[in-house]
Amino acid sequence: MTEVIPALMPRSFSELRESIEKFIGIVPLVQLDVMDGVFVPEKSWPYSENKNELQELINGHDTIPFWEDIDFEVDLMIENPEQEIKNWILFGASRIIVHVESVRHMDFIIEEVQGSIAGKQEEDGHEKKIEIGLAVNIDTPNKMIEPFIRSVDFIQCMGIAKIGYQGQLFDERVIHKIEDLRERYPDVTISVDGGVNFESAPKLTAVGANRLVSGSTILKSKDIEEAISLLQNA
Repeated sequence: MTEVIPALMPRSFSELRESIEKFIGIVPLVQLDVMDGVFVPEKSWPYSENKNELQELINGHDTIPFWEDIDFEVDLMIENPEQEIKNWILFGASRIIVHVESVRHMDFIIEEVQGSIAGKQEEDGHEKKIEIGLAVNIDTPNKMIEPFIRSVDFIQCMGIAKIGYQGQLFDERVIHKIEDLRERYPDVTISVDGGVNFESAPKLTAVGANRLVSGSTILKSKDIEEAISLLQNA
């Protein structure tokens, strides 16, 4: 069964709390889209309110809301993620995603994340390590991520032409990117974010996607549990 990850794009900290709470007990993990208004035109929390709020929460020894009940991955759609990576580690992320188009020092990011733990335990009692994912846009050649594929935990292929907006139409070109990666790297974990819906999901899993990140298809459905189940079995 395919892993389905609800994508959240909160504009405020209170909206973040409300959004996460909807999925407790339904999925083990949600994705938080972090947008700075620079790398992508839109802004989400904390950039949409007070950029320093994240640092203030960390200084107060706060973690992500409902941290003990659900895991979360952070999709850093921001310029210079190297400067913010430590804060998201301290805030309790289980997975951190950076975009190859915005990263300047990927080796630094890999070392920073893979040397950290999530503060939780696996079922076997071992400490859970934070995963690092590398995202790639549709118009970016796969060769741009190839030097890092063996060093990261997963690849996230973007399924829309313009990232940072929920509800965009699925771009079929991502299918060829996944086919290419799956053929040359059979064991790599491939996540797809953007344009994932009931129509595109079967196409993505058919060519080898392991994870599907979906925002509006889940959030706008009348029954989020049913929507997730349909995507999982696509």
